[in-house]
Amino acid sequence: MHSAMPSAKARELCPELIFVHSRMKHYQAVSKQVRAIFERYTDIIEPVSIDEAFLDVTDNKIGARTGLEIAKRIKKEIREELGLVASAGVSYNKFLAKIASDYRKPDGLCVIHPDQALDFIDKLPIEAFWGIGPATAKRLHALCITTAPQLRAVSLSRLTELFGKAGLTYYNFVRGIDDRQVTTHRERKSVGCEETFGRDIKGKAIDEALTSVINELAQRVNRRKFKGKRLTLKVRFPDFTTLTRSGSGHEVLDSVEKITPLAYRLLKNVTLPATGIRLLGLSVSKTEQEIREDYLAKQMTLF
Repeated sequence: MHSAMPSAKARELCPELIFVHSRMKHYQAVSKQVRAIFERYTDIIEPVSIDEAFLDVTDNKIGARTGLEIAKRIKKEIREELGLVASAGVSYNKFLAKIASDYRKPDGLCVIHPDQALDFIDKLPIEAFWGIGPATAKRLHALCITTAPQLRAVSLSRLTELFGKAGLTYYNFVRGIDDRQVTTHRERKSVGCEETFGRDIKGKAIDEALTSVINELAQRVNRRKFKGKRLTLKVRFPDFTTLTRSGSGHEVLDSVEKITPLAYRLLKNVTLPATGIRLLGLSVSKTEQEIREDYLAKQMTLF
C-alpha cells in the first residue's frame, strides 16, 4: 500500500485495515509549526500541500554551505520539537528534489547531485515521475514505455502530440531539466474542492455527492473572496481515467444558486460508466476575458 491509494483498494489488499477519522484542524496547526522551523533557514518557501513544501536555501539564514546540512537540521528539529519524522530531498531543481524526497520514505534523506541525475532518473519506473499518474502511466505502458530511458528516446514532437503541454514537461523531466523557481507568492488562479469516495458511487449517490461538493465550493469561493465565471467539473473513473468538462456563466459563480445549474449541465455531458465513479470535483476559475480585464486593470495602475 502507498500514499494516495484509494481506500477501497487498500481494504481489498488488507481486509483487516483499521480506518480512522482525520483531524484537519490539528494537521493545520502542526503544519504551521513545521513552517516555523523552515523559516529559521529561509523565507523562500513554496507550500505544495499541508505537509510538503519546496525551500530555496541557496542564500540561507545560517550561512550553511550545502542543502544537505540544512535538511539534516530541519529533520532533527522536527523530530525533537514535534515528535514527527520527515523525509527530505536535496537537489538543484524542484523535480529532482521531489523524487529524492519520495525515494526513502519514511524518515528519508536523499541528495541528487547534477552528475548523478540521469543515473538516478534511469533507475525509476515512469510511475515515479511527478505528474505521471495511473492513467498516463497506462497510456505509456501501451506504447511499451515503462522506464526513463525508453521515455527519453521519444521525440518532443511525439510527446506533445500525445500529451499536449504535459509532453514538454515529461521531455524535460526525464533529462533532469526543471527551470521552475521556488515561488513564495502565487496569484490564485482558481478555487476548487473534490471528494474521493471510499467505494465507487453511482446513481443517486452521485447527485448527493455533487450537491455536497457544490456547497463546499460556494463556501470556499466566498471565504477567499474569489471572483470567477468559469466552472470545471472533474470526474475520475474506477480505472483512474480522469475527465473534465468546463463551461462559463454570465455571473460570478459565488453561491450555491449560481453554481448548481451549471454544475449539473456539465455533469449531463459526461457518460457515466455502470461501474460508477471514485472522485468528483468542481473548481471556479476566471474566463480568458476576465484574465485580460484583470491584466489591463493592473497595467493602468502603473501610470
